[in-house]
Order: sequence, then structure tokens, then C-alpha cells
Amino acid sequence: MKAIIQNMKLDQQAIVAVLFGAIFVVFALVLPGFLTFGNLLALVRSVSVLGILGLGMAIVVIGRGIDLSMIASLAIPTGVVMTLVIAGYPPGVGLFVGLAFAVAIGVANGILVAYAEIPPLFTTLAVGIGIAGIGQSGLFEYDIIPWPPELNVIAWIGRGSIVGIPYSVLAFVVAAFLVHVFLSRTRLGLFIYAIGDNLAAARNAGIPVRPIIILKYVMAAVIAMFAGLVLSASSSSMDTRIFNLGWIYDVILVVVLGGIGLSGGRGGVANVIVGTLLIGTIVNGMTILNVSFEAQSLIKGLVLLAAILLDSILNPRNEETAKQGDI
Repeated sequence: MKAIIQNMKLDQQAIVAVLFGAIFVVFALVLPGFLTFGNLLALVRSVSVLGILGLGMAIVVIGRGIDLSMIASLAIPTGVVMTLVIAGYPPGVGLFVGLAFAVAIGVANGILVAYAEIPPLFTTLAVGIGIAGIGQSGLFEYDIIPWPPELNVIAWIGRGSIVGIPYSVLAFVVAAFLVHVFLSRTRLGLFIYAIGDNLAAARNAGIPVRPIIILKYVMAAVIAMFAGLVLSASSSSMDTRIFNLGWIYDVILVVVLGGIGLSGGRGGVANVIVGTLLIGTIVNGMTILNVSFEAQSLIKGLVLLAAILLDSILNPRNEETAKQGDI
């Protein structure tokens, strides 16, 4: 029985990839305008930002956590960078302060989870709401911050293309490669897998569990800020109200549906890629069909529920992981 479940785990990524291909073909045949160059360009651009966020979330979930503050980490540090540059500060100063802000968000999440032992679900929700509130009520004069011309030196990460491939997609590819190398080729990445698989055993093996937990939340926040720079460069602005759009659920959906188990210690970058392609295609198709925002939220909620149920079947919690408590 155990061997069957393990085989199902290995097959989930392939199943999602086949499902993506089938949905893509159906949309191409049925939906007018889906296969046009303009729509596919919009699709890959939107997928790239979602995929970058999925990479950050994957690091946290593999370590058996969750980060609901990632959209605040996307919007607020990026907004700080743009606000400072608009105010006349050099781009380097703005980027440094924004990066320090993102790191501070990650450190706050990590300390509260690792040392105060507050469940990640509540910790990151509270931190995300707090950071978003600080940004909207204290840091920014307007909700939508325009992209300053002085930052055009890095605008290429979200604009333009090379041989037809948007730079935003290349940014996702580069981020995916770096995260893959970190998770699979470095000791710190392997420590995250070990902590996610069995926290008590990892601690007994001498792994510095608490610093590693802080590290994974810092990495998630920094990756989210990078996604924010890509998004704002592409759209020439940053809407700090994006925190209220429920985008975080798309990120969780990408990770879980892609096959990264919420019980921790499993999955990788390939799971994020297939999950991103599937969710991005479904959302794009619903947009072309003019499905209302409320109906889209309902559909995505049902898909997320189905993905969590599937995860509970394919990645059952054993006695050891059950002792680690809820996420």
C-alpha cells in the first residue's frame, strides 16, 4: 500500500502536466482569441509573476509552513522603493531600503514562528495585514504608485523581450533555476526538506532548526519583492491595494495543485512550474469567457479545496508529522 501511495506522489506532477495540456488544447479550439499572440503574451506575463511567488511559497511549504504575507511583501517594499526614488533618492538607495524592508518582514515572520511558536497561518496573516495597513495608511500618499523613470535601469525585468520571449518570463526562469539549485544542491536547502519531513528528527540530527525557519521566511519575502518589481515594471505602476484581491490563494493553489505536500518535506520547482501553467491557463480562460470575479473566486476556491483533499490523500500525515502540530 505504501508503495502505491509513493507511486501516486510521483505521478501527480505528470497528471497536472497532462491536465494543463488538455485544458490548453480545449481552450485553443473553443475560445475565440485564446490562441492569439496578444493573449498568449498576456498569459505568459501574468504566469511569470504568479510563478515567482509560487517559488517563494514552495520554499516555505516544503519546510512545513505557510506564508500569507507574501502579497504584502510584494506590494509594500516595492512601493517603498518607487516612493523613495520619486522623492529624489538614488535608485540604489531605494532598492536597498526596499530589500531591507522585505528582509525585516521575513525575519518578523520567522522569529514569531520559530521562537514564539505561533502557528505560521496566524503569524503570517497578522504580519501581512499589518504591513499592508502600514503601507496604505502611513507610507504612501496614493494607493497607486507610478513607476519612476529613474528606475528604468532595471525596468527590463518586466518589459521587452528577446527572440520573442518576454523578459518577465526569463526572470521567472532564472528565479526557478536559482531556487532549484538552492533546494537540491545546498546544505541549507536540504535542511529545509529535513525540517519539513520531521522537525524533531532534524533537531536531534543537529540541524539549526530555528535559524533555518527564519531563513525560509526571509527568502519568501525577498522573492515576493522581486515579483513586485517585475509586476510594477511590466505595468508601470504598483497598486498597493493588490493585497485585498485574494491573489495569495492563487499562489497557494499553484503550490498545492502542483504537488507540493502541505505536510512538508516534498516537492520542488518542477511542481511550481506545472501548477503555475495550469492555474494561469484556467484564469486566462475564465477571463476570456467574461466570468465574473465572484464566480472566478468560487471556482478557484473549489479547485483549492479539491487540491487540499488530494494532497491529504497523496501525502498522508504519519504519526511523526502529526506531532509537529498544525501549520
